[in-house]
Amino acid sequence: MRVQSLLIGLIVASAAVWAETPAPPPIPQTLDEAAAQKARAAELRAEADRRLRADEDLCQRKLLVADCLSAARKRHTVLVVEARKLEQPARDFEREARRQDLAAKEAQRAADQNARAIENRESGERYRAEEAAKASEREQKIAEKARKAEQGRRKLAAEQARRQAKQERRARQDAERQAKQAARAANKPDAGTPPR
Repeated sequence: MRVQSLLIGLIVASAAVWAETPAPPPIPQTLDEAAAQKARAAELRAEADRRLRADEDLCQRKLLVADCLSAARKRHTVLVVEARKLEQPARDFEREARRQDLAAKEAQRAADQNARAIENRESGERYRAEEAAKASEREQKIAEKARKAEQGRRKLAAEQARRQAKQERRARQDAERQAKQAARAANKPDAGTPPR
């Protein structure tokens, strides 16, 4: 009989404990809800601290001070635990939101880095193509200058050859003229000497 009454007592006590267990705090769906839930938890904690100070003041006036203080601290602990239970889902939500933001930023950074790498590669290819075109243009200009210089040298050489030929022709003509004059002078009697 004692065992039955003990079991019935335990069942009733456990039912009372289950009945007193508060419903779990709501899980926030937005950062604003999480902030509001944390604010409520902070208010509960502040209220628990105020209540503890007030209870401690009351306990100092009572005869059994230690028992009163112990009970006040237990009530304070219960209220702080409730505040923590209210705050924890909000902290978890904020932590997850920060983790998701960080993951999104990392993904964006990776995408930006890939885009920059592609842009840098394309820019490098454009630069190399432009440099190759400039080098080709410079080579063409150098080749054109060399061609014109060669033409100028040939023209100058041809001009010098003509001048040389002209000078040689004049020199021959002058030599022929002098030879003719010398021959005429040799064939002509001297006017200043009497004939014999």
